[in-house]
Amino acid sequence: MNIKLQDLQIENNQDIPESVFVQQQPAHIIQNDAEAIETAKKLAERFKQQASHRDANRLLPLQEIVEFSQSGLWGINIPKQYGGAQVKHRTLSQVIRILASADPALTQISENHLSFLEQVRLDATEAQKQLIFGNILKGQRLGNALSERGGRTVIDLKTRITPNEQGYAVNGKKFYATGAILAHWVYAVGLDDDGNELTALIPHHAAGLSIINDWSGFGQRSTASGTVILDNIQVDAEYVIQTGAGGESINLVGTISQLIHSSIDVGIAHAAIEDTIEFVQNYTRPWIDADQEHAVDDQFTQAAVADLKIKLHAAEALLDRAGDYVDAALENLNEDNANAATLAVAEAKVLSAEIAILASNKLFELAGTRAALSELNLDRHWRNARIHTLHDPVRWKYKLIGEYYLKGKYLPRHPWS
Repeated sequence: MNIKLQDLQIENNQDIPESVFVQQQPAHIIQNDAEAIETAKKLAERFKQQASHRDANRLLPLQEIVEFSQSGLWGINIPKQYGGAQVKHRTLSQVIRILASADPALTQISENHLSFLEQVRLDATEAQKQLIFGNILKGQRLGNALSERGGRTVIDLKTRITPNEQGYAVNGKKFYATGAILAHWVYAVGLDDDGNELTALIPHHAAGLSIINDWSGFGQRSTASGTVILDNIQVDAEYVIQTGAGGESINLVGTISQLIHSSIDVGIAHAAIEDTIEFVQNYTRPWIDADQEHAVDDQFTQAAVADLKIKLHAAEALLDRAGDYVDAALENLNEDNANAATLAVAEAKVLSAEIAILASNKLFELAGTRAALSELNLDRHWRNARIHTLHDPVRWKYKLIGEYYLKGKYLPRHPWS
């Protein structure tokens, strides 16, 4: 791979070079939590180098996505009995934070993959688990085709997955399909004729699969969160999972997804704060009324940076705590423990979203006008934070958390909770 590959403008899945999917060798298999953290740190240093360039030019991370999945990090939450490291969820959160501080768009591509592995663990047959987990450990990637436009709410689906002589036929149209265009397998959620939810795993080369790189959001530009068209795609029965019990059974699929999303927010905040400090130290001039030689001696700047760091550390601590609650709940899964984990993650989500917005906004207030120059692209932190925190509204987290503490009502169970 070379720089020409990195500068490719991608319109649809036909434009993706085959080298993004062809594996020269199986992925590395990470053995434990410490190795996962160390691997994330090494990758973050490399991913950071061209992250701003990719953002500014809306380039997909074609080389980076291969290095990312070949590193073994896409399989760290696979159960040990299937060959994975089954890292702690605080470790999973820390890995995501480290990577998101370097490139939150690239990191978000892995979110749907990592959270879907919990769905596989819960709902797939034993043969399906062996197949899917085995492919992931070899380095293959999953991309989502979940959300649709036009429904009354985000859970309304028009996509249909219907049985036929070949297995199943999949028909529908999706949007916000993060990472699907770079995935070996696209997992599409739809309903059968009786309204039951099914999930079909579709290979990237399947006839009838069209993926359009039409995500035009002003932030998280390189997530490839565009359109997926499912035109009478034929899928063998072994690649269709009955996932409809997710809203009724006791599970933490949505909670784990929220933990990962919250970790991305904190990664964005961390990067914004570090860029703020570096800029103030090296470029910002003290305000005329401060009567100081250097901006770092401005008492109001000092207080503001302290406030940012304290809130960042609080969000990080709540994420670690939430990860521990998830692990405890999975060891003894019942309604009480599941709600405790969901509550802990919701509390972390509030602080994570708020520090991401605050830090990326404060960057300009503290660094000054020069920081707003387009060639620096420091606004990417705010754009990424603003877009990513729209995933689900924090105002509802406040409502649900308060309702639990006041009335004892458990938090809802769905993909956004």
